Amino acid sequence: MKKVIIVGAGFGGLNLAKSLENENFNVTLIDKTNHHLFQPLLYQVATAGLSPADIAMPVRSLFRNSTNISVIMDEAIAIDKQNNKVILTNSQLDFDYLVIATGSKHSYFGNEKWSEIAPGLKTLNDALTIREKIIKSLELAEKEVDAVIREKYLTFVIIGGGPTGVEMAGAIAEIAKKTMIKDYKNFSPYDTKVFLIEAANRLLISFDEKLSKQAEEDLKKLGVKVFLNTKVIDIKEGEVITNNQTFKANSIIWAAGNQVSGLTSGLDVEKDRLGRVIVNFDCSINNHPNIFVIGDAANFKDEKGNPLPGVAQVAIQQGKFVAEIIKNNTPFENRPKFVYRDRGTMATIGKAKAVAEIKGIKLSGFFAWLLWSVIHVFFLIGFRNRIRVMIEWIYYYFTNNHGTRLIVKE
Repeated sequence: MKKVIIVGAGFGGLNLAKSLENENFNVTLIDKTNHHLFQPLLYQVATAGLSPADIAMPVRSLFRNSTNISVIMDEAIAIDKQNNKVILTNSQLDFDYLVIATGSKHSYFGNEKWSEIAPGLKTLNDALTIREKIIKSLELAEKEVDAVIREKYLTFVIIGGGPTGVEMAGAIAEIAKKTMIKDYKNFSPYDTKVFLIEAANRLLISFDEKLSKQAEEDLKKLGVKVFLNTKVIDIKEGEVITNNQTFKANSIIWAAGNQVSGLTSGLDVEKDRLGRVIVNFDCSINNHPNIFVIGDAANFKDEKGNPLPGVAQVAIQQGKFVAEIIKNNTPFENRPKFVYRDRGTMATIGKAKAVAEIKGIKLSGFFAWLLWSVIHVFFLIGFRNRIRVMIEWIYYYFTNNHGTRLIVKE
């Protein structure tokens, strides 16, 4: 059987592997972790809305009954294109087809020291780090007698006005001003401050301008102060320095940029400024039709010459597309061009508020939030996860109580 290696168990890699399940291929799925993570709901783990197990599923469990798929928890550190080998930390594997679906990581635009002060949100560990920092800040504020120091503990700064930043800002505002605040006696909702900083002239730059404005208005109603045209110059312990002013806060969260993981750097192919591999019409790389790059790691241009967005649907569709090429052993010259079918974009802004843009239809408010909820539950991996998340959301909707408020790392 031909050997197929998939690096990355995200949306793209997982859907590709499922498409090749029980086919006449020897498939090896490699990932640094042992689980598939539903990243769109990661912010809810970070803000104590959901538990890690609600949005993650062990990869081995998903392929327990597969006859041709093996799972390896390891890191692919290099690719030998000429000899068709993937180099792992202590071994190497041969392949006939290779698919790189490693996703993206945080980009601090060359200021990597900021990562220790302002964590981003890409992994479960990131989410738990942020969650514990938020809850710990409230605990420290509860016992602080100095008003100036207490204000710092009660100030939360989110950098980046894309979907992740907007969702984080809304969720933190609900925590700090509506839900968890009821458990604390020595400060009030009016003492907490949530700042959202964006370098562009509006939030959700990829959305319609009207929806961007609606998202900004919804955030303001939750008590979030939005700062547009505000570029971060430096981040130090306890403060964010921008071109307009300095923000002092104990909790600083980064949601401003992404870049591709290091594996693609050794491919010796053309990349864009974010490190994404510029791929062919069929998602393969130049001169190597048996090597594909999909999802966030790829720069695939649409009909207008713009790169496809780094969203789950792109990775899912590309994974299924490449699987068909592999199953049919389609020669390069006979391969179809990948065509992305845009299912729409959406972002939630707290309880019963969201914005959505689907096939030219623009929605906001409760109906958009309901649609967002249904779609996200539908795409969760595992029946138990879907049930748990639905129960958590229904419980929160009627009680305004978050469930997971534990500090366990220390």
